[in-house]
Amino acid sequence: MKKQLIFVHGGSAYSNYEDFLDFLATVPLRDLPGAVKREKWTDHLAEDLGEAFEVFQPRMPNSQNAKYFEWKLWFERYLDLVVDEVILVGWSLGGYFLTKYLTEEVPIKPISALYLLAAPFAPDNFGGEDGGDFAFDTHRVGALTNLGGKVVVMHSKDDPIVPFAHGENYHKALPEATFLTFADRGHFLMSDFPELIQFIKKG
Repeated sequence: MKKQLIFVHGGSAYSNYEDFLDFLATVPLRDLPGAVKREKWTDHLAEDLGEAFEVFQPRMPNSQNAKYFEWKLWFERYLDLVVDEVILVGWSLGGYFLTKYLTEEVPIKPISALYLLAAPFAPDNFGGEDGGDFAFDTHRVGALTNLGGKVVVMHSKDDPIVPFAHGENYHKALPEATFLTFADRGHFLMSDFPELIQFIKKG
């Protein structure tokens, strides 16, 4: 049987709607005619993991101004497709979401591994946004190690969006977890992520 994995991508979440409108009015436009699309490691995650894995990469709803309950509803529809245990990978807001979800809900399927990549730990100024209603009780984060699977936190010291201090806070709250740090990977927007692939494959 293939190992099943759900990847939850990043996004933006605002407590103040006016801040979101300001974002729409000022953010640089992407995907204009002639623009070259930058390849990201998430584009070929399933290919890199290979035939032994079945990878779900749901497009989470309204990711420019995400709402936790909407993401929860959508995520649970995918989680319901899992046959046995599942590997969960959350990047940026996706990691913030998974932490909130797993500290507030009883998962309907066993979690064999949890990967938190450049994940916020608490509300902050993430380039004009603050994480909105994805904030959770940080005192409950230690419970993630009670899920039965391994927990891996990855963060880069030069992350320009989610400061490295957030990764350090996860490390303090989860001393039994693996904390992998980088010096120059920014917000993990690179074309390849071999360290993550290696960790997932070795189980």
